[in-house]
Amino acid sequence: MQILLKGGRVVDPAAGRDGVADVLIDGAVVANIGTDLPADGARVVPVPAGCVVCPGFIDMHVHLREPGQEHKETIATGAAAAVAGGFTGVACMPNTNPVNDQAGITESILAKANAAGQARVYPIGAVSRGSKGEQLADLAELQAAGCVAVSDDGHPVADALLMRRALEYAASFGMLVIDHCEDPSLIGGVAHEGYHATALGLRGLPAVAEELIVERDVTLSGLTGAPVHVAHMSARGSLRAVRSGKARGIKVTCEVTPHHFILTDEALQGYDTNVKMNPPLREAADRDAMLEGLADGSIDVIATDHAPHHYDEKAVEFDQAPFGITGLETAVSLSLDRLVHREVVSLSRLVELYSTNPARILGVAGGTLAPGGAADVTVLAPDAPTIVDVARMRSKGKNTPFGGWELRGCVAATIVGGQMLYVNDAVGEAAVFTSGGG
Repeated sequence: MQILLKGGRVVDPAAGRDGVADVLIDGAVVANIGTDLPADGARVVPVPAGCVVCPGFIDMHVHLREPGQEHKETIATGAAAAVAGGFTGVACMPNTNPVNDQAGITESILAKANAAGQARVYPIGAVSRGSKGEQLADLAELQAAGCVAVSDDGHPVADALLMRRALEYAASFGMLVIDHCEDPSLIGGVAHEGYHATALGLRGLPAVAEELIVERDVTLSGLTGAPVHVAHMSARGSLRAVRSGKARGIKVTCEVTPHHFILTDEALQGYDTNVKMNPPLREAADRDAMLEGLADGSIDVIATDHAPHHYDEKAVEFDQAPFGITGLETAVSLSLDRLVHREVVSLSRLVELYSTNPARILGVAGGTLAPGGAADVTVLAPDAPTIVDVARMRSKGKNTPFGGWELRGCVAATIVGGQMLYVNDAVGEAAVFTSGGG
């Protein structure tokens, strides 16, 4: 079946395109893009006024919890939340139970993602067996099974030699190592070590615990010549290390989450466990550094670190609650509101952060609407008012500090492989999408 997305503003930085154009989808691929394309039997879908057609967004850092913690999330519910949030693809971390450190688990994840028929799911395998940081997993086996990268996310690779070997081994067959940066000798707290944690009697997590490992692994990347990607960066010293590495030609990339470029540790007031995450919310100077890195190009990716938990798990004392918040269904609206409309970044730069760069860094298809590529499309309504409605979230996890926030900008529709899987019925004129979709 052919679909002609007619008359929207198409923003595709990889193709150098930002202007009104038509996008012709033929089955699962983009067939053509240009102005005034003839329908020639295709189903014509007029893009609603003010909407923007982009290459599909990819979240390169999510936790889908399956296998082992299906009460928090499943691959099916997480992938459905992804398309509702505008993501056509997600890369899922290996800290499941059991850990994704062998081919059979990877293959099971892919089979369940295929059965769900929602967002594309890209498994990330473990660096070490059981993510224990003692012995390398069989990285080649994981890649052959379908893993796009490796990480011990949730746990630091504490041993520098093991990290060096992981970088060398993974690079030998073109695989990326994604780095959870924490010095284990400096952790054990529950909130950023600073004024607010001290005032509230909470054990501190110092920013230097992150900064030291970022410095170490940027250096190891330079030594080995292997690429390293810094996950969920939160501290200004970490950004300084990344910038220094980039300036020296080291193959380092990094990501930041919306909660780390919006919130600060001042949000700890009230002991709301929905602001407990790792890395923790930092002080204002760190938050401002993340905004500067997004604006000047030092930061490559926005990722959600989507970490769903059951309500009962968060409804406990702050010290006892698990780290993490959901993010798939809030990230794009937060980014439009706080980055684009406040002129921190342009809309084109936002597409780079959510689509072009994640596809390039992970080495997966997408990141552009060039003809011949996958018909993965995110349609934005940048000016549409929206309210974060936790009750309507498709994710099992409702643990977000952004519930009830009024924002400007949202996702209008999400198309994966030529199939319209999500339509936002709250967007004015979005009903034009619903025939054959939603």
